[in-house]
Amino acid sequence: MDKIRLGFALTGSFCTFERVLRVLRELSAEYDITPILSPVAASCDTRFGAAEDFRAELEAICRRRALTSLQEVEPIGPKRLLDILIVAPCTGNTLSKLAAGITDTCVTMACKSQLRNARPVVLAVSTNDGLSASASGLGKLLNRKNIYFVPFGQDDPEAKPTSLVADFSLIPETLAAAMMGKQLQPLLV
Repeated sequence: MDKIRLGFALTGSFCTFERVLRVLRELSAEYDITPILSPVAASCDTRFGAAEDFRAELEAICRRRALTSLQEVEPIGPKRLLDILIVAPCTGNTLSKLAAGITDTCVTMACKSQLRNARPVVLAVSTNDGLSASASGLGKLLNRKNIYFVPFGQDDPEAKPTSLVADFSLIPETLAAAMMGKQLQPLLV
């Protein structure tokens, strides 16, 4: 049997990259993974590591080059290249753009291209403003067809009361549920 074709898009929540990579290693055994990097994730060196090192590790896990341009991801929809797409981590910026229909990065274009064929898109939020500036986008996307969320909660209610982060360990279960057209529950953890 052929492996499920998974698009795995990463945006710039750098503090979560190590957790995401752990899950990605697990998924690589059962999925054919196409990595996609937002411009920020592909180019910014941070206190969490160098972009080049992270990209090399990502590409080694997926055994293919990461897509990083609008031109590279645009065929996802017309050619039906993916069975499912996940954005993990999904920043508040990307969340808000998706809610507003803005497709100015390779990640938002990949989502648009996937959704045009009514195929599932899974979002694993990681944002410091999920309960403030990004809350309206989150609310809109919770009600959109073919968009599913990795269960999420507040990561530090005392020090960062508006911050939300997905439980990345639930990515495999969320992908399986989304492939069946269902939202993994409970949504709030």
